Amino acid sequence: MSVAAKELEQLLEIMVRLRAPDGCPWDRVQDFASIAPYTVEEGYEVAEAIGRGDRAALKDELGDLLFQVVYHAQMAEEEGRFGFADVAKSIKDKMIRRHPHVFGEEAARDAEAQTEAWEVQKAAERAARAETGTLAGVAVNLPALTRALKLTRRAARVGFDWLDAQAVLEKLDEEAGELRAELAGADPARLADEVGDLLFVVANLARKLDLDPETCLRGANAKFERRFGAVEAGLAAEGRGPADASLEEMEALWGAAKRAERG
Repeated sequence: MSVAAKELEQLLEIMVRLRAPDGCPWDRVQDFASIAPYTVEEGYEVAEAIGRGDRAALKDELGDLLFQVVYHAQMAEEEGRFGFADVAKSIKDKMIRRHPHVFGEEAARDAEAQTEAWEVQKAAERAARAETGTLAGVAVNLPALTRALKLTRRAARVGFDWLDAQAVLEKLDEEAGELRAELAGADPARLADEVGDLLFVVANLARKLDLDPETCLRGANAKFERRFGAVEAGLAAEGRGPADASLEEMEALWGAAKRAERG
């Protein structure tokens, strides 16, 4: 048995022990719904470790994510549905099916051709599951920006798309105008609808620029945290905090932090 197989077998045994009648009280009462948020969280923590370039943290976070797969598989096995081996076989079969140019007789492809073939294969799989329609199968629980990206990628494949990024920018101006027109009425439902339209177009703009909107927004969040931290540090040097400063003073410190970052 390989080292990896041995470690995985022990992990599976630990999961069984945790869920046993005399196991961990917390683990015993969990179900798919209660564990799902942790699964999503661990995926984001993997992405965060990658973004930081922290390989030691990445190892730990990948372990946490693997444990989530083991957890769900164990609960499914307790229901008599499937087990971890079935999960592994499912993805193994899928990878072989989707890479006939590697595991079959088809000619080798470049990355672009492989992406197109991958989408054709996925469409066939959706049809086999009786999922009809261009947008079928895009997970509802994805982060909203990511789902907007995926939905419009699907639509773009059948020709429903803006011509270029400039056309999306024009639509963005249009949506901003519609939001501006609703400000006077201050109807929460109408404002939410217009803000949603604006965000949807921004996600499309990122797609047309070959950018991931979630990654862009995470970068903007990190930049805001960094610069606001500099604002607080500048005020702390004077023995003050944000509550003791005017907006103008904080904006001046913000501008200084921005200039310092840009060199």
